[in-house]
Amino acid sequence: MSKLSGMTGVGGRVVAALRGLPRMLREDLWTAPVDPVPPVGTPGSPVWRPAFGMLLTLGAAALALAHVSDLIPHGAAVAEYAVLLVVLQSLALVAGMWRPLHAWWASLILMIVSVRIAEPVMTPGELFPWTGPEIALQSGALFLLTLRVHPRRAVLALALTLLTGLASSSFTTQAHNYALDVGALTVVTAVVTAAALRALRVARTELVEQSELTEEERARRTLLEERNRIARELHDVVAHHMSVISIQAQVAPHLVENPSDELRENLAGIRENAVEALAELRRVLGVLRSQDAVADGLRHAPQPTLDRLDELIGKVRSAGVTVVTETTGRRRPLPPGVELSAFRIVQEALSNVLRHAPGARARVELGYRSATVTVRVTNTAPRSPGRSAEGVGHGLLGMRERAAMLGGELTHGRTPGGGYEVLATLPLEDPA
Repeated sequence: MSKLSGMTGVGGRVVAALRGLPRMLREDLWTAPVDPVPPVGTPGSPVWRPAFGMLLTLGAAALALAHVSDLIPHGAAVAEYAVLLVVLQSLALVAGMWRPLHAWWASLILMIVSVRIAEPVMTPGELFPWTGPEIALQSGALFLLTLRVHPRRAVLALALTLLTGLASSSFTTQAHNYALDVGALTVVTAVVTAAALRALRVARTELVEQSELTEEERARRTLLEERNRIARELHDVVAHHMSVISIQAQVAPHLVENPSDELRENLAGIRENAVEALAELRRVLGVLRSQDAVADGLRHAPQPTLDRLDELIGKVRSAGVTVVTETTGRRRPLPPGVELSAFRIVQEALSNVLRHAPGARARVELGYRSATVTVRVTNTAPRSPGRSAEGVGHGLLGMRERAAMLGGELTHGRTPGGGYEVLATLPLEDPA
């Protein structure tokens, strides 16, 4: 019983497949679109396409001339049809560059017509049903089609072409030199070659797309890492302010004579909220630092300010870089976030000089204004090629993030003399 049901199931699937065969053939060989030709310069675009089109046109013209002699054997009375058929077949081959599916159908139908017209007057020594030019035309049409469709569709077109050639050789009025084996080998070779070229193009396109996605993911990951690093540094600044608020709220009742219960309650609430906020900051910082490989001593070191700028520049000078500093405006304490960001921007810019501009001289300029502070770091042209950075660097990205976080701006680029400039403008007030 089980064997019978299994055979019935297999038979049902076969019947269903046969019923769906006409629909599949119609979709694959007529209605389904072909792959678009990539624009010149995009991944997978054939750079040889213009030259290939010219060669294809010349080849089609040469095949047309050779095909005319096959359709007009020894002055037979078919000249009025021969020229038209040859021109149409050649045009179909050229049209295959833009409409390969329709061009293949046209070439196949024209082949049937030319065989039926020329068969009664062909000499016994000529190839049949495909002459030499006819084999080339069919191979060219299948080649252009296979370049633009899925291999399954190309195999169906190849099978239909071979069946058509076989059917054309079945109805003859005389003996012929049958060349189905030579024709079949040629068209199969054309299809296999085109399928390999298409697979190479698809693989190259997918590789380029994957590389772009990987580059985007790397840039996104670098951005997140840099933002985490900035958040870790700013934690100390925010935590300091929250600690001050907590201490002031605790001390304030002792500074007032006979403070009211309402005042004590409000100050206690302020201190409690400050302590809770500080605890939450520490929890977030613990998450951010959970995978940080920085030593414990460096983790808990105070964040640098512009007061340590001379120390930083001294270290850079000891590394062999000539650094000149200039300060304009009245130097004064800045908001902690601005102090930290300005110091880090100078640090990153000088680090880039060390890495990428060997032998260059650097200049650090700080400009104090009423509402902003500007940080400008420039260097001359390097004496020798610097070390190229692999992937997406953290330096410029981090500087840009620090400036944007404060509502400021950062510009950078080459200078006319072959050097480099980094300019950051940081507002001293909250942009909100």
